[in-house]
Amino acid sequence: MTRPAFYLASSSPRRRELLLQAGYAPAVLRIDPQRAVDETPVAGEPPLVYVKRLAHAKALAGVAELLASGLEPAPVLGADTTVALGAEIFGKPADADEAVAILSRLSGREHQVLTAVALAEGERVDLRISVSRVRFARLGPAEIRAYAQTGEPLDKAGAYGIQGRAACFVERLEGSYSGVMGLPLFETADLLAQSGIVNWKRDT
Repeated sequence: MTRPAFYLASSSPRRRELLLQAGYAPAVLRIDPQRAVDETPVAGEPPLVYVKRLAHAKALAGVAELLASGLEPAPVLGADTTVALGAEIFGKPADADEAVAILSRLSGREHQVLTAVALAEGERVDLRISVSRVRFARLGPAEIRAYAQTGEPLDKAGAYGIQGRAACFVERLEGSYSGVMGLPLFETADLLAQSGIVNWKRDT
């Protein structure tokens, strides 16, 4: 078996698709539920600290999975995305009702999307952060409810996917589109390049 250049410690199909789009071909690492990272925020934890902590922990959980499974060693990429309105952190909604509540809070306001990317090699972890500002148009209750009932918000921080139907909600975006999707490609490519992992663009 060919040794992978790196592993992606994430079940998110969007992150893998973004890496493939950028010319990378990571092996996807499935984390045993017993090693999964608890994503509950610590009381009073700022969003930036929270997202960095989770990305760091997810990369190290991937390293632990490698050791436990006996897979070929290689660097492990972990990432975490959160949506913040001021100091308030919005993760993935548990159901459509929670999605409605989150989207109602974001309606007509500007929020931040923070994505941290961490690359672990053994115990060493390097990290990059992307912070984008997104402003939603004012949304009506029926519009919010209809979107929540599509099921699209349920596996996404902040209860929306900018690459899906919620693109119509975005009045303005300042920052990284791929970062809002869940993996900022500029920061990720820089992080990988620091460890000698390059895509086809950097090879030519």
